[in-house]
Amino acid sequence: MERIREKLRLAAQSAAAAAMKAGALPEGPLPDGDIQRPQNPEHGDYASNLAMKLARQARMNPLEIADRIAGALPSLDEVAEASAARPGFINFKLAEGWLTRQVEAVLTEGDAYADSDAGAGRKVQVEFVSVNPTGPVHVGHARGAVLGSTLANVLSAAGFDVVREYYVNDAGNQMDNFYASLYARAAQSLGMDVALPDDGYAGDYVTDAARRILDEASDLEGLIRDGSPEDAVRRLGEAGLPLMLDLIRDDLEALGVEFDVWFSERSLFEPENGGASRYEASMDALRADGFLAEREGATWFTSTSLGEDKDNVVVRSN
Repeated sequence: MERIREKLRLAAQSAAAAAMKAGALPEGPLPDGDIQRPQNPEHGDYASNLAMKLARQARMNPLEIADRIAGALPSLDEVAEASAARPGFINFKLAEGWLTRQVEAVLTEGDAYADSDAGAGRKVQVEFVSVNPTGPVHVGHARGAVLGSTLANVLSAAGFDVVREYYVNDAGNQMDNFYASLYARAAQSLGMDVALPDDGYAGDYVTDAARRILDEASDLEGLIRDGSPEDAVRRLGEAGLPLMLDLIRDDLEALGVEFDVWFSERSLFEPENGGASRYEASMDALRADGFLAEREGATWFTSTSLGEDKDNVVVRSN
């Protein structure tokens, strides 16, 4: 079904062209008038500013132009009345019978109602939420989840091929702190005197996760008591990461937010086929093409060579 806003735009254009041909308006190029909702609902359902855009070239009062265009409009099932209004709008009042019939169209098309093919199948990746998997989703994360999911849904309805991605930040200092926190809580639950790291995670969920991991891995208690802390932290981290991801996934699904891809940051640093990791390969390629520079203890992308006004840090000094 042709959308009403576009149909009204084309009808106004056609009426203006007809008025020119009939001599009611001076001949000339037709600007592309906009169809908008009037600020005052009493003025109608839609309004065109085409007459005001024509006023300068036609050297006429825009209200008079609007009146002549309204008079030349063809009969439309969708429109009950079209009239000119100050300072030069063409106001459209939709027909109640047509509006009533749209209920059937909405019910027939269901969830696909008002979808379009504007995106023409072009691929779009929407990456959102992507918080460190070190704890549950909080309200701020949920806000981003709703906004990102809504944007992805709008793009999909507009005909784009959308991939929703959660970029799992499972590498770096925050994850190391989380794994060390799991170790501290697991050791404490076994009666050991192990302090929580200064930058550790103190939430009760860490204690709950540590106890669950101990319950499910019978050999971990001995490793924590008698093995190296490094090995114990690694084992707890390997078990704790999927627990947190499941917790985050459950909370997001409860909001109605789902992802097509859960991409692991850590995978970028893992060797591929016995060779370099994707991170190393990418850095080597940039360096070989002269796009990286070392200065101030950091690695910079020399984006000024591509026209930007400043270079950008790729690897920070810390």
